[in-house]
Amino acid sequence: MNFVKALLAQGHEVHTIAPKDEYTHFLQDAGCVHHNVYMDSRGANPIKDMALVAELALLYTKVKPDIILHYTIKPNVYGAIAAAIAGRPCINNVCGLGTVFLKKGLVSAVAKVLYKFSFRFPKKVFFQNPDDLELFIDQLLVDPMKTELIPGSGIDLEKFQPQAFHRNTTFTFLTISRLIYDKGIVEYIEAIKILRARGLRAKFQLLGATDPAHTRGIPLAVVNRWIEEGWIEYLGKTDDVRPYIHAADCIVLPSYREGSPRSLMEAAALGKAIVTTNVPGCNHVVQGGFNGLLCEPANALDLANKMHQMVRQSDVVLQLMGECGRRKMELEFSDTIIVDKYSKAIEEILVSNPIASLA
Repeated sequence: MNFVKALLAQGHEVHTIAPKDEYTHFLQDAGCVHHNVYMDSRGANPIKDMALVAELALLYTKVKPDIILHYTIKPNVYGAIAAAIAGRPCINNVCGLGTVFLKKGLVSAVAKVLYKFSFRFPKKVFFQNPDDLELFIDQLLVDPMKTELIPGSGIDLEKFQPQAFHRNTTFTFLTISRLIYDKGIVEYIEAIKILRARGLRAKFQLLGATDPAHTRGIPLAVVNRWIEEGWIEYLGKTDDVRPYIHAADCIVLPSYREGSPRSLMEAAALGKAIVTTNVPGCNHVVQGGFNGLLCEPANALDLANKMHQMVRQSDVVLQLMGECGRRKMELEFSDTIIVDKYSKAIEEILVSNPIASLA
């Protein structure tokens, strides 16, 4: 939202394109012109995806934007193709690679072909962590001259302000995530079982929306069983994570891979110690031993050991980890960096494509 407001303040006319939902009005209230579009984000259907290309191409031709900014997998791939059809320049933002790159197979191979074809068209491609950038370059999926690294989606450091340090009488862990397998939720539950077996007294919370329709979504019956058996305190979902993060002692995210995980950026900005996996994206936000602890991915025992180690930390160490995380966000992840990098890229494209700005 801060980036959108910055564009509007610079005098740009901003159009947003996405399926309409309960958050659309925030964009419209800020001054954006919104266009509803149908997009199935949960699966790959060639007919639906080609229809999305056609729908976006028609919309781009009608609106005639000077520059199109794409986010997430399908807009990056199919939006870039649609922009080429409409003859409009675009900038892609690789927010993360999703589940297709986690396992080798036909789906992964097809995804790479689509990336390689569609990523010929953007004028600039932003990556949110160096591992994803290196992977795309090594596998010849993108021209290195088009690429640039940015610190995720940026964090609003004014909105996410730390409070005075406190430690709960009962140490409290909090995981913030959609309830899908690739976020390491099952490992979190298994780690809780290990810690409870050791006699550790702690609270284990889970905040985030269920997503059983997702191909990797955890069934509601499984989630309900965890709740009924008392393994987790399920907090549902929220539009404001700050009170929950403030109330916790440590934030946990055992994800298998991320772009630049927003929950960890928010936790670090709020001065909280973190336990997360040593995988791309997560280890970009958390430096082991500095502002948190890193564990092996898909390893519940190592996750339990790192969580147990966090409980044993002194107040001084916990506070210092939180302060280091906050400082890291200030230096590397402020959303002002995003605004500056995008503003520069937009200016360069407008200068090099004067016809587009006059169309």
